[in-house]
Amino acid sequence: MRVLGVDPGLTRCGVGVVEGVAGRPLAMLGVGVVRTAADADIGVRLVGIERGIEEWLDRFSPELVAVERVFSQHNVRTVMGTAQASAVAMLCASRRGIPVALHTPSEVKAAVTGSGRADKAQVGAMVTRILRLSAPPKPADAADALALAICHIWRAPAQNRLQQAVAQHASALKGRTR
Repeated sequence: MRVLGVDPGLTRCGVGVVEGVAGRPLAMLGVGVVRTAADADIGVRLVGIERGIEEWLDRFSPELVAVERVFSQHNVRTVMGTAQASAVAMLCASRRGIPVALHTPSEVKAAVTGSGRADKAQVGAMVTRILRLSAPPKPADAADALALAICHIWRAPAQNRLQQAVAQHASALKGRTR
């Protein structure tokens, strides 16, 4: 499975592509950051993020895009920018028919470090180990994007089994009500 991880942000939108399957060594195919000028108009910034994401989709042809789920923060301005960048990534993928998965920051941290409260340095260190890199990806947004992709690859089989079980249960219940 090839997954593009997106750590959304208006100034720095982390992107990283990981390929592999759960239980086997994973490979990093690319990592980077889509940057926009903090003093640019919001529309210009969102178009810049769109172009950057589209370039990554063209270059790597992922099977899925994993995006960090935006959650409420104390700083409304920050959460708005993150949500807008997140929406652009989801739109780019959906326009191409590429499935999108959302993962919370604590879910990603728990998947790669074992603790949902890990700090950025711990996430970077584990991404480096998991992908057998010589150094942690910089900036942290890039490492976070790789962590999102890793999280999805590792958790997808369990999520798929859960979705199948829920669907079977719903189908069985539907059969009883007829």
